[in-house]
Amino acid sequence: MSLVNTPYDDVFRTLLNDCSSLMIPLINEVFGENYTGREKIIFSPNEHFLNRQNGNEEERITDTSFKIVGAEEKKYHWECQSSADNSMLVRFFEYDTQIALDEGVILENTLKVTLPHSAVLFLRCNASTPDKMNIEITTPGGVVRYDIFVMKSQYYSIDEIFDKGLLFLIPFYIFSYENRFDEYDKDIEKRNALKEEYEKIKNRLEEYLNAELISEYTKCTIIDMTNKVIEHIARKYEHIREGVKSVMGGKVLEYEAKTIRNEGIREGIREGIREGKLEQLFDLVRDNLLSIKDAALCAKLTEEAFKEKMQSYNR
Repeated sequence: MSLVNTPYDDVFRTLLNDCSSLMIPLINEVFGENYTGREKIIFSPNEHFLNRQNGNEEERITDTSFKIVGAEEKKYHWECQSSADNSMLVRFFEYDTQIALDEGVILENTLKVTLPHSAVLFLRCNASTPDKMNIEITTPGGVVRYDIFVMKSQYYSIDEIFDKGLLFLIPFYIFSYENRFDEYDKDIEKRNALKEEYEKIKNRLEEYLNAELISEYTKCTIIDMTNKVIEHIARKYEHIREGVKSVMGGKVLEYEAKTIRNEGIREGIREGIREGKLEQLFDLVRDNLLSIKDAALCAKLTEEAFKEKMQSYNR
């Protein structure tokens, strides 16, 4: 059974797929890394098949798992959650172990697996929201314990977001005001103050663009995703919804760079499917542009055979 996606999951994944470099500052912030942004990000398939005791396979889809290749290679698993729930740690353990198994190797009589560095982005938080979560495994050889790091988007001000380069959080900034929607919807002065906040966001995005810290495509994607979140979270509050959108702008029109980029993606998919080239199919699956099932059909392989070849290729 797969979990149902929310519009926030869709925004999270769109930012990851279309503006993956925005993830680097989040990794630095949460894990204390010092990536420069020039490192290579390699996404792994989000589809994982968990083996159950009854022999059945259950498909689960992670928000994202990827490698960052710099001076060394590290694996990461990141989830986006509106708020904490009791099943989160179970899901993390399931995903982390499956991610590890996907790239596990057997050397002589030893199975070697590497668990990813894991974190969750909470869009909502309160006094009971943990700062860190833990998974503890008792084995015959001893106790193994590892941390699930926590990032709380509501804790970051606009100045912190831009000073630390955490532009990935901008579409979710409106969550900071969610508990005050009733009063803001009725109070024009408070709505104007909120609009000023978003005017500041838009101006600073333009500064980033002029300084060539982001591309036009990234700026427009952030604005589009901001509008998408606001459309959903403030759907009952017309004054707030329309006020913020009037500042950020309506739907961003198709522009040349985006058109070229999308056409390049479409051509890559067409060529990979037409030629059945494994390396191109691996790239399409890794970038979440093609499912494993469809890629296996194009390659004329079973899903299991395709996954095995892809795992060998990634190594």
